Amino acid sequence: MTKPCIICVAITGSVPQKADNPAVPITVEEQIESTHAAFDAGASIAHCHVRMDDGTPTSDPERFALLGEGIRKHCPGMIVQFSTGGRSGAGQARGGMLPLRPDMASLSVGSNNFPTRVYENPPDLVDWLAGEMQIYEVVPEIEAFDLSHILQSIRLHEEGRLYGKLYVQFVMGVKNAMPADKDVFDFYVQLMQARAPQAEWCAAGIGANQIRVNEWAIAAGGHTRTGLEDNVRLSKDALAPSNAALVARAVEICEKYERPVASAAQARDMLGLRAAV
Repeated sequence: MTKPCIICVAITGSVPQKADNPAVPITVEEQIESTHAAFDAGASIAHCHVRMDDGTPTSDPERFALLGEGIRKHCPGMIVQFSTGGRSGAGQARGGMLPLRPDMASLSVGSNNFPTRVYENPPDLVDWLAGEMQIYEVVPEIEAFDLSHILQSIRLHEEGRLYGKLYVQFVMGVKNAMPADKDVFDFYVQLMQARAPQAEWCAAGIGANQIRVNEWAIAAGGHTRTGLEDNVRLSKDALAPSNAALVARAVEICEKYERPVASAAQARDMLGLRAAV
């Protein structure tokens, strides 16, 4: 396969702490440093959350601004993708960073169960977040935790309610949501090819499923996500020493399947993004 593979690195998320793995970056400075190493290793998208210095998740736009500026300075051309996920804030606070005009932002278009709670994405909030992304020209990455989320995103895009090119990420392996099941994955891929052939898609696996889903996605011609947000281990017996190490592992899988790794410029072109600032 000659199609370049876009590698997204999810650098910290809202859940992992240094007690889980000392390499988890918490402060803005740590995140910038970790992202720079992952960029050098082959990542072209940085999926960004921000934390308070004690590790508490937040949606603070000022911290997002500092993180975005640092990534743009130290990782020229890298795609900056801010999270609007519900662990960091509630209601419209989840989109308070969108006026900063990141290249992309995550968008969940439906609710589902998480390990200990319901991940709530009511229709009015989804509409508001999608509308803000339209206003500020932010391309959403749809985080699909369920089949209905894929179908909903295709419908919203057909109706012109999602800005830019449709980009759907299959999130597999979250407890109480969609498991990392190969038959389901294959169905998702077939569905995207049949219902949204012009779209791009990627896949992320949680915990030990990360390497498995990375390989499925790369082998099937899609894109993939890795990083310490989703998985803090390199193997059953070893913690991942860095985000860069997890990116390097995804690069090795690309080499196995003779997939070139997308540069930031190639990723921008495939996703229909504006030129880097």
